[in-house]
Amino acid sequence: MRPVIFLLVLSIATVTAFAQPELEPWGNLTGIRIDGQLMPFETSLRLAEANGNTVATAKEKQNPRYTRQGNAQIVYTHLDSLYFVEKVEAPGKGAARITITCTAHADIHDQNVFFSIVRSKRQVLKIASSGRAQETMEGTNLRTDIPIATGDLGKGDSSQLTLTITVSGTIDRQPVHLSLNTAEPGRPFDGIGGNFRIQNTKTDPQVIAYCLDHLRVTWGRVELPWRFWQPVKDSDPLDSALAGKLHPAVQRAVYMAGTLAERKIPVIVSAWFPPEWAVEGPLRMRPGADHIWGNALNHANTDAIYKSIADYIVYLKQQFQVDVRYFSFNESDLGINVRQTALEHDELIKGLGAYFASRGLNTRVLLGDNSDATTWAFIGPAMNDPAARPYISMISFHSWRGFDTATLQKWADAASELHVPVIVGEGSIDAAAWNYPEIFQEPSYALKEISLYTRLLAICQPLSILQWQLTSDYSLLAGGGIFGDTSALHPTQRFYNLKQLGMTPPGLFAMPISASRPDIAVAAMGDNKKQSYAIHIVNNGATRQITLTGLPAGVRLLRRYTTSKTQGAEEGASVHVSGGQATFTVEGQSFVTLLNP
Repeated sequence: MRPVIFLLVLSIATVTAFAQPELEPWGNLTGIRIDGQLMPFETSLRLAEANGNTVATAKEKQNPRYTRQGNAQIVYTHLDSLYFVEKVEAPGKGAARITITCTAHADIHDQNVFFSIVRSKRQVLKIASSGRAQETMEGTNLRTDIPIATGDLGKGDSSQLTLTITVSGTIDRQPVHLSLNTAEPGRPFDGIGGNFRIQNTKTDPQVIAYCLDHLRVTWGRVELPWRFWQPVKDSDPLDSALAGKLHPAVQRAVYMAGTLAERKIPVIVSAWFPPEWAVEGPLRMRPGADHIWGNALNHANTDAIYKSIADYIVYLKQQFQVDVRYFSFNESDLGINVRQTALEHDELIKGLGAYFASRGLNTRVLLGDNSDATTWAFIGPAMNDPAARPYISMISFHSWRGFDTATLQKWADAASELHVPVIVGEGSIDAAAWNYPEIFQEPSYALKEISLYTRLLAICQPLSILQWQLTSDYSLLAGGGIFGDTSALHPTQRFYNLKQLGMTPPGLFAMPISASRPDIAVAAMGDNKKQSYAIHIVNNGATRQITLTGLPAGVRLLRRYTTSKTQGAEEGASVHVSGGQATFTVEGQSFVTLLNP
């Protein structure tokens, strides 16, 4: 088929500047940035089938591949038998040029393929193309479907759409007021943490060493490779371990735990894949046709399960001086890879908690360690069980999904109700990103991740956020052979974001702080007795002036650090404080930290 070419003009107001299209790795544009401010709209590739069903590109719905080639971002994806190559470039002021090639990998009958754009009511969309009159989309018509291919396509047939989106708008440069309240300190923040589940023996060691040497890591989470620790129910794994008969995966895991202990970093041990004797049915490494993950524990073997886990913790303590603080089955609400109901989780906390105590261990079972913030109901039965309360001393959830304030607040409320800390056991924003690792290099990804962490600090007041991971998996570093990058090993913007967050002095407590304008994420920590404070600010918009009020009278100077596309936790000019107030400027799309002393 012949290419179809459209010209789109998306109008908000009157100001234009050089644009930065923001493309998700599954192929959806979320808008174009002008001077750092995102002019939002949403695009997708949509397939309307003859039976009336519609499928569209979306997060975790396909298996896309993402890459960048200079100015161009490219996504490879498919909807059923239609395969797409989507190329997005920034040709100039306020513009994104999009080229979509669609190829049928099977005969397609009576189906329509569209490039869809969704806009807000205050936007006007003008569409011009060769051979048709200019069209204006406004008012209540909020979605525009632009055809890529219609009707029938034979196997191997291709169709192409080329279009340009140009956006203009008023840039929000209004001053921002940050109001700090030091009179209501909340829960303590130890600092950043990390996951150290070793999965790549070639590239993991260099990343782990670099992160431990260059970050202030305050918590670590390691694996119990359970299926290799005790593959046979009636064996004695502790005797085998003491005799030096350890599977290589177990050796790596115990040495990782020992490395953290040597650095005085508290350790959490989590189990992923169980031995087959400990669960019901054949091991489910991936979900089946029923879309169910993992295996339920075999309750007939509860005593052996408890002993096996405790033996591993005893071995770590005896041989490597690792005093394991907490144990969990990773994401058991979902089944990655032990699957539990909420009631079974409650019973585990009581049963395994009591068994740990009987073995003289201080280890507790984490409440939750949920796959996402959205599954908060999973911890309800244990929270409401008086018999479980003595064994609950920390709550954990993972931040992959459920970023909204109302959902995150539920975890903060649970911690307040139980009077225990909450920890983010796995911190990041896209669980599928290992499929398209080049996205880790994009400033937009780095900004979203640190913005979430700042919101987590402000809303949940966690004891720590444990980055997933401080290994080559979802790596904060690039080069050194990671994801095929053969350049020299080097830190990325995400690394510097975490490093800067980790500069928070130890022993501080969460403090309420608010921002007067949108696109600003802010969190504060402090200790009034020490006169020590940390303010973290993520500016997701344009360069703007900020006035911070509420600082104690004794604070005279704030040290300032910035991470952005061009800066890596760089110290800049100090911010002077007078009468509890400071005024300063933050650049667009940046993460700024103010520290006293």
